[in-house]
Amino acid sequence: MSRFKRYTAAALLIGSVVCAVDAASKVLVVADLSSHRQMVLLGGLLTLRLYRNAGAAFSLGPSYTVVYALIAVGVLAGIIRVSGRLRSWPWAIALGLLLGGAAGNLVDRLFRSPGPLHGAVVDWIKLAYFPPVFNIADSAITIGAALLVLASVSGWRLDGGGSRSGEQMRPAPDGPQQAEPDG
Repeated sequence: MSRFKRYTAAALLIGSVVCAVDAASKVLVVADLSSHRQMVLLGGLLTLRLYRNAGAAFSLGPSYTVVYALIAVGVLAGIIRVSGRLRSWPWAIALGLLLGGAAGNLVDRLFRSPGPLHGAVVDWIKLAYFPPVFNIADSAITIGAALLVLASVSGWRLDGGGSRSGEQMRPAPDGPQQAEPDG
């Protein structure tokens, strides 16, 4: 496997693992918890509770399930499209987390009741002092987005180039800017 394909393979593997773990966790939760039963753990810091969310984050817009499913398809297509240009581990990990999270929630919207493109996402993790109930896919999306911001602020680019610790951008003689070390 070429060095460059490792980044793409890593992103796709991370996405697949996140989606599979999310799906397995939801199968277990739906089988073992009802919407009227919950499990309180760690002295109330963590509560496992089944909640079906037809909306987006924080249950916003429950009547737009089809729109959210189509947005998720677009996000997946975009991530897969740019994954071939990956040359950065932070970006590969972040895009893999976003890919797996978006795919995990899309699977619910496609295959859960009441029917295709109208399914409710299974949320089941509730933290004390944090009102929303969420799932593993939501966590992966949040961590992936935070990692993308961190990578961008740190100067990491999708293609592995960029300005990092002490490098300044200078114009290239025949194209875009290139990093130049200080000193």
